[in-house]
Amino acid sequence: MNPLLLTDGYKTDHRRQYPDGTTLVYSNWTPRKSRIEGAEEVVFFGLQYFIKKYILQDFERDFFSRPKDEVVARYARRINNYLGENQVGSDHIAALHDLGYIPMVFKALPEGAKVPVRVPMFTMYNTLPEFFWLTNYFETLLSAVVWMPCTSATIAARYRSVLDAYAAETSSVPEFVNWQGHDFSMRGMAGIEAAVSSAAGHLLSFTGTDTIPAIDFLEEYYNANSDTELVAGSVAATEHSVMCMGTNEGEFETFKRLICDVYPKGIVSIVSDTWDLWKVLTDYLPRLKDVIAGRDGKVVVRPDSGDPVDILCGNPNGKTVEEQKGVVELLWDTFGGSTNSKGYRELIPQIGAIYGDSITIARAIDICERLKAKGFASTNVVLGIGSYTYQYNTRDTFGFAMKATYGEVNGQGREIFKDPVTDDGTKKSAKGLIKIVKENGAYTLIDQVSWEEERTGELKEVFRDGTLLVDQSLAEIRSRVQG
Repeated sequence: MNPLLLTDGYKTDHRRQYPDGTTLVYSNWTPRKSRIEGAEEVVFFGLQYFIKKYILQDFERDFFSRPKDEVVARYARRINNYLGENQVGSDHIAALHDLGYIPMVFKALPEGAKVPVRVPMFTMYNTLPEFFWLTNYFETLLSAVVWMPCTSATIAARYRSVLDAYAAETSSVPEFVNWQGHDFSMRGMAGIEAAVSSAAGHLLSFTGTDTIPAIDFLEEYYNANSDTELVAGSVAATEHSVMCMGTNEGEFETFKRLICDVYPKGIVSIVSDTWDLWKVLTDYLPRLKDVIAGRDGKVVVRPDSGDPVDILCGNPNGKTVEEQKGVVELLWDTFGGSTNSKGYRELIPQIGAIYGDSITIARAIDICERLKAKGFASTNVVLGIGSYTYQYNTRDTFGFAMKATYGEVNGQGREIFKDPVTDDGTKKSAKGLIKIVKENGAYTLIDQVSWEEERTGELKEVFRDGTLLVDQSLAEIRSRVQG
């Protein structure tokens, strides 16, 4: 598809709506508010993907490398069929094709930066006067592509901060947090691009994911190399169909075969609540105790039904002793472990647990807090983060918007802004040219600056006139997010 058709319909004729003599439009991308408690900074991630995938790859393949007559005719057909015979025209499309590149500048903060709400992450403007219309023409495509990786990266960082804090307090292996938040969201996302770009955002804070194509995404667009660095990983794991096929009556034999024959070493995660989780914990696993304790690798028990906090940590009001104790304490009763220097119990390395369903940030905190209260290290469990967490968001989760704040008409600069009297202040934009400064480690917006001032500060050119100027790596971005 012609990338110029990846836009809202109303964008197509804004070229004629700007004042006569308009030669420049300057806009920015800003998270304007937070709907997630405690998240007042938003992780910037995804612009490099947008530039490489759409501005460079797709425009080259589907626009510049196609015959001009074909491109112009298809554009005219679509717009005329859509709007009816009108005066949008196609000469500007032909002129862009003749030019052979996108005449824009993108200036951005480093990806992985944690940016306070209401501070722009990047700006963009046209470099040739006749293409002033391009700047905000890109708003729809850019917004559709970038808001989700920023949002998911920010949410993942929130999980990471929670798990880091509890590991620092209770665990002898705080580095295990790299694996403690595991992405199970792919099947519930709104299409493959959403799944992959969101999963890449998750991988800025963690290394565990079941979204395999996120690795390709990071290799293609963020200079990762899974041959030389740990981009992402997972473990062998069963699902309910596997356990059901072994039959209820043969469930113990299924466990035994998986642990002894199929996976005699290494990590294997076994879904354990197809029928009776408590029977697995108090009957099957004790009968396999010696085998499990002698393995070179870990057996991971995976429940995914019920209240995750109660299942893992126990419910004092439970009807049975098993319900009162919960998974971690029952594993301790069978396998034991050690008490670390911080005074918290850690299971033997050959046994553990993962809960892969319905783990919100609030539940992650509850699980860690209740394990701590019972004297267990938080790193005894892995928490699965699914599509409820990563899909149940919108562009408004962090109020993302791209707004023009400056333009030039007949050679004269115009500082422009919006500030609706009927709004609560969320939609009030910056005004004029902007620069971002870093004060005491935090980014701050300064608007209404001159072009000379605009060229200073923390925003750096990452793209100009068809050329990518900054090509960041996964390793660099991870260090910013986790630093």
